[in-house]
Amino acid sequence: MNFVARARQTAPYSRLPAPLARLLRRLYVEEVVAAFAFAAFVVTFSAQALLAHEFKVGPIEIDHPWTRATPDGANVAAGYMTLKNAGHSADHLVGGTLDGVQKVEIHEMAMKDGVMIMRPVTGGVEIPASGSVTLKPGSYHVMFIGLSQPLKQGTKVNGTLTFEKAGTVQVQYVVDALAAQSSGHDHGNMPATGK
Repeated sequence: MNFVARARQTAPYSRLPAPLARLLRRLYVEEVVAAFAFAAFVVTFSAQALLAHEFKVGPIEIDHPWTRATPDGANVAAGYMTLKNAGHSADHLVGGTLDGVQKVEIHEMAMKDGVMIMRPVTGGVEIPASGSVTLKPGSYHVMFIGLSQPLKQGTKVNGTLTFEKAGTVQVQYVVDALAAQSSGHDHGNMPATGK
């Protein structure tokens, strides 16, 4: 027996005139469905709020740094995030560290002669004044070179990010699924100027 049929049987409307009983049953079912929908929304929103994390150094806010899980034997990975600059002058992400990694570089993906290539970014990634830039798959990213062990989904990895003006800040990367394309988080409403 499905949920709607069960709700109709258990609703105490059998002594009322038929049209009124139908209306009350319909309202009862709609209220129950609405309650379940609201509960699902609250659970989803709470889970996202627990997963989101932010870091700050000077006027720079680092929103939800994340990376992908890596298979056994992989020795590189990439980190992604949104960088927001509440300051009145531009800053640049110029480097960082990650526990268990030999080297961290700032890279970008770009088309050259019809071929997608990856290359280091000279001078770092600019975060414009009162703006933001998103590091994401297929665009700017932090490159982790020389992993000492695989990154496991559901874990967090400590690291740092260094900005030309704001300095260095400790961060934590959430390790998402191997095939993740985004972290699924809304990254605010500052004007985005990144790639």
